Amino acid sequence: MTAKEKYVLVDPLGKQEGRDAQGRFRKGHSGNRKGRFVKGQSGNPKGRPVGARNKATETAELLLNGETEALTRMAIELALDGNPTALKLCLDRIIPPRRERLVQLGLPPVRSVGDLGGAMAAITTAAARGAITPGEAAELARVVEIFV
Repeated sequence: MTAKEKYVLVDPLGKQEGRDAQGRFRKGHSGNRKGRFVKGQSGNPKGRPVGARNKATETAELLLNGETEALTRMAIELALDGNPTALKLCLDRIIPPRRERLVQLGLPPVRSVGDLGGAMAAITTAAARGAITPGEAAELARVVEIFV
């Protein structure tokens, strides 16, 4: 017997009972008589159990257990030595990302639908000058519209 013959399957996938030439189950042989999936029915109806943790996360936590202080100290030392990646990592932990900012914009008083034009013009002008971002302008326009 040659080495090649040693690794040849005795019963190739195409000849296994209940499978087609590509080795896939034929209809009715996968436990579902209609085919592989039933529309609207989950193959795992209970889903992932509550509190189940990812194995990679568990492994990483085991490896890092007891080393957090040393790793934190090393990251700080690298940042102080001028390593830009370590510096960014440390600053991202110290200073949270800015979500919103206070917008100071002089809007004319809005008391009725007639005042809407002046307020919208002021918002548009501020956005065009760069005093506020387009996103902030859209939010302010929504506030004015809801008020009216």
